[in-house]
Amino acid sequence: MSTTRLPCGRSAEERFARLRELLAEVDDYKVISAVLSWDQQTQMPRAGAPARADHLVAMRRLIHSRMTSPEVGELLAGLDEYEQSLPPDADEAGIIRVARREHRRATCLPAELVDRMSRAGNAGYQAWLEAREQKDFALFAPALERVVDITREMTAAIDSEADPLATLVDMREPGLGRHELEAIFADLRERLVPLAHALFERQEHNNDNLFRQYFEPGRQLEMARAGVRVIGFDVDRRGRQDISVHAFSTAFSPDDVRITTRPNEHNFGRAFFSLMHEAGHGTYMQGIPVRYRRTPLHEGASAGMHESQSRLWQNHVARSLAFWEYFIPVARAMFPAQFALANPEDIYRAANVVRPSLIRVDADEVTYDLHIMLRYELERDVFDGRLAVGDLPAAWRAKTKEYLGIEPPDDLVGVLQDIHWTRSFGGSFQGYTLGNIMSAQLFRAAHAEHPGMMDEWRRGDFSSLLGWMQRNVHEWGPKLTPGEIIRRATGEPISAVPYLDYLTGKFGEIYGL
Repeated sequence: MSTTRLPCGRSAEERFARLRELLAEVDDYKVISAVLSWDQQTQMPRAGAPARADHLVAMRRLIHSRMTSPEVGELLAGLDEYEQSLPPDADEAGIIRVARREHRRATCLPAELVDRMSRAGNAGYQAWLEAREQKDFALFAPALERVVDITREMTAAIDSEADPLATLVDMREPGLGRHELEAIFADLRERLVPLAHALFERQEHNNDNLFRQYFEPGRQLEMARAGVRVIGFDVDRRGRQDISVHAFSTAFSPDDVRITTRPNEHNFGRAFFSLMHEAGHGTYMQGIPVRYRRTPLHEGASAGMHESQSRLWQNHVARSLAFWEYFIPVARAMFPAQFALANPEDIYRAANVVRPSLIRVDADEVTYDLHIMLRYELERDVFDGRLAVGDLPAAWRAKTKEYLGIEPPDDLVGVLQDIHWTRSFGGSFQGYTLGNIMSAQLFRAAHAEHPGMMDEWRRGDFSSLLGWMQRNVHEWGPKLTPGEIIRRATGEPISAVPYLDYLTGKFGEIYGL
């Protein structure tokens, strides 16, 4: 490749090398901040919260100042011609493109606003923990009010012409607009609600009593650890498993990925499928090419693309009959009294019960997206001025009744169940539904390429599916938008049709519809 010369006597290659140095420092600070957040949710004593808030504010201020430095801006401005000379999927082009997007957003935000956002998020997390203990949303409401107000400020600073929710959706799902998202939700709602209610009426055809026995928590975690190993998440050398109030995953590098869950001694499925979900995120983070480390490409393409991986392994794999045909000896060894008389079909059916539920993370595949729509619609109504923060609990109960036919008895299993609103309000949940949609498209394409894949699962070999995801999804990081990744991997745009066909076929067969 010819050397492009730029002003100040430096070539484009030299400028790009300098940009990488600065971006590497930014990424290091992001990782340090992630370590502090991981510790806050898993190990830190409650009394350490005020000091940890100071630590996280300091790190966020440092990240912001480095990303908005005049030198970064000048380097990006001077690399336009160089970027255009590269193939769109070249690493260098991806680094410049993603860095330019992050720089533009960061420069829109005053440093004092960044500080207030961080402090509000940390205060929100602590208030949420207290409110959960007391099952009282009123203890969280003032902190959430501040988070909502600051989110409005932040989105207005980024784009004063757009509504807040549109900006938040664009930030988390590059290339997807609010109206496009709401059209997808409308299509899903039209088919999911009648499907869910038809299955509710056939409860006698299936139950999960098998999972509702006593399961010792420590052994649950041991069994879940065996499960995530099987699907290809390296939990021993490159990963770690812990307990937290709300299950999550995080990565400090492809060789240091942390996942968490929270066992329930009378609900086997909660910890097992939750950890398989987080391990799906983990395989994505371990699959990001090591060469992306210390660059803006050191992450997934979007929240939705991340969820495509977690929901793929949680639902298409861990809730499949083929998985349990292989894994049932492990279940019997771990819990002989509970699983001694069970066969793979019994576990498969228990893992795929469809019933109205109050808790999103416990929801079945058919009703899960109704939980997401509920949250998205409440966020929309707050931003559009139709709902006050103080009215969220009542609105939550009403929508739960509308979609699922049940009402939460208290705020703990209602409006306080998710961690997401503690640090940012709006645009956090749609990624789960987009992930469900994309997981079905990706799985269908992978299965078409490897039609014998499920026979391999019965032998405990999940490498074909993981390898396909590594080549077609993980390899790109955020170099391409989710829509571009899906089109390359499947030959189609993002579409809900394969997902709806999958749900109708699978649960129609289980329930005899």
